[in-house]
Amino acid sequence: MNKVISKEEAALFFRDGMTVMAGGFMGVGTPQDLIEVILEKNIKDITLIANDTAFVESGVGRLIVNHRIKKVIASHIGTNPETGRQMIAGEVEVELVPQGTLAERVRAGGSGLGGVLTPTGVGTVVEEGKEKITVDGREFLLEKPLRAEVAILKAYKADKAGNLVYHRSARNFNPLMALAADVVIVQVEKVVEVGEIDPDEVMTPGILVDKILVQGGCK
Repeated sequence: MNKVISKEEAALFFRDGMTVMAGGFMGVGTPQDLIEVILEKNIKDITLIANDTAFVESGVGRLIVNHRIKKVIASHIGTNPETGRQMIAGEVEVELVPQGTLAERVRAGGSGLGGVLTPTGVGTVVEEGKEKITVDGREFLLEKPLRAEVAILKAYKADKAGNLVYHRSARNFNPLMALAADVVIVQVEKVVEVGEIDPDEVMTPGILVDKILVQGGCK
């Protein structure tokens, strides 16, 4: 099945108040065209799950600047001062999660697990409001799984079945986010025919990918 769609078709998957996962690390590996789709459709009150909020002018940071985000779940926000300003002003809720814990919570959401046990954060503000479980005399925090209605990814190349190849460090959180959303939409630089990607090169299998947007439009 050909999964390639246009920007207009991609826009149909977004609505106000939804939870969106976004791949990327400080904007690298973030699907800029899909961010543009959200902005153009004027989607708001989003709960955003991402490693960070990038920068004011790039990545998911543009959603922050344009006041489209209601809540952020991320490992840090320091590269985008607007996120901090909105948090202090009470305009956006921010849940900071240690980076490894964030990755494991997403993985748990994609694997159908009830959560993960981690010692990270025990005895700090991170443990506030969370259940603690003792295993062999050691305390762990129960960190609950994360899932989203839509995950937006960025890959270098896809075949028409949705098998993905990422480009070096742009891989980052994208494969994880592909596991934990009801609908996975990927922006790619190019699409090839099924069979043109060596199976050993596939980093995210096509069964996880629902729709493909070619960078710059539908091709």
